[in-house]
Amino acid sequence: MQPRFYPSCEREIIEIVSNALCSGDRLTIAGGGSKQQIGRSVDCSLISLGHLNGVMDHDPAELVLTARPGTPLKEIEALIAGERQMLAFEPYDHAPIFGGVPGTATIGGIFAAAVAGSRRLTAGRARDHLLGVRAISGQGELFISGAKVVKNVTGFDLPKLLAGSWGRLGIITELTMKLLPRPETTATCLVMGLDPSAAIGAMAKAMGSQADVSCAAYRPSSAKQTAICAFRVEGFAPSVESRCGKLHALLAGHGEIVRAGQREADAFWGDMRSLASLPISSPLWRVNLPPSNAPSFLHDVAAEPGQYLMDWAGGLIWLATPCPAECVRAAAGRRGGHAMLIRADVGTRRDVDAFHPQPPGLAALEERVRRAFDPDSIFETGRF
Repeated sequence: MQPRFYPSCEREIIEIVSNALCSGDRLTIAGGGSKQQIGRSVDCSLISLGHLNGVMDHDPAELVLTARPGTPLKEIEALIAGERQMLAFEPYDHAPIFGGVPGTATIGGIFAAAVAGSRRLTAGRARDHLLGVRAISGQGELFISGAKVVKNVTGFDLPKLLAGSWGRLGIITELTMKLLPRPETTATCLVMGLDPSAAIGAMAKAMGSQADVSCAAYRPSSAKQTAICAFRVEGFAPSVESRCGKLHALLAGHGEIVRAGQREADAFWGDMRSLASLPISSPLWRVNLPPSNAPSFLHDVAAEPGQYLMDWAGGLIWLATPCPAECVRAAAGRRGGHAMLIRADVGTRRDVDAFHPQPPGLAALEERVRRAFDPDSIFETGRF
């Protein structure tokens, strides 16, 4: 078994990286381990950042928070909830997707994988909320980029580059992120009984309206429940009531519209994070594509009700299907999208790359960027 390292400070990480450079070792990075089953299984040294944790600074008045990467996401969310604030891009814990215990996701892993939930549709990506980082490159050098203020345009925006890099550019040791006030009131309106094409039409109409919908998602029918197209409206109570009224008038021709109770709304949006309604026995894909192409993609892969969920107004499809990988990716490519393999058995993960193949020009550019941060490829483990 390869060694595991549990550094508690930057100096220890630099020493580990320097030793790997001398020995030719490869290093894989983990926080809470909630996403370790994405990609190939690799046999190399692991750096766990779980001991590099804690909130360094929280300035509620400035809506800014600084934390170490191993800080559990749930702790940060609990802290800022006390100030009626939130991480606007609605990150979530991957552990339940793999049958794990909820609460293991860390803030470093959230930004390294660029995890964003249903509100990403209107609040932006994880990288849009990352202000500054401290990180260690593949050469064992500490670099600092960004700042602890919202308005900062000096130098290269490396925090945006590190977000979504999956630990292949460097080891993040500190993150500064911007927060947003938590909405005073939240309401979820449901349109019942729509098929995928009708749901896409309803979501497009709602997102283009003055109802100012923050989230739009669709769950197809099953043996136990009817199809649901859900719209979340947030803000001050009078505004929410007014916009829900606009939404009802706008979508009246699409079917029955009801206001969800709090428990029903929480269950629906929770399902969009945990994917509990999808079969765990089939490979799970995360497919991004233009929303208008979602119905034709689902037709191409012969997706059945109960095998998929649509989020981001149809721009994100979670697909659990036995359909061969080459068919899923070909269908996504034809429709202007890409498909990432999230969950599968060991054999499938060994044979199928996690990420959708890139065009040659983009792949060459990414390779040059990675070599700039990691010239000796110590973070290239073969996992992806």
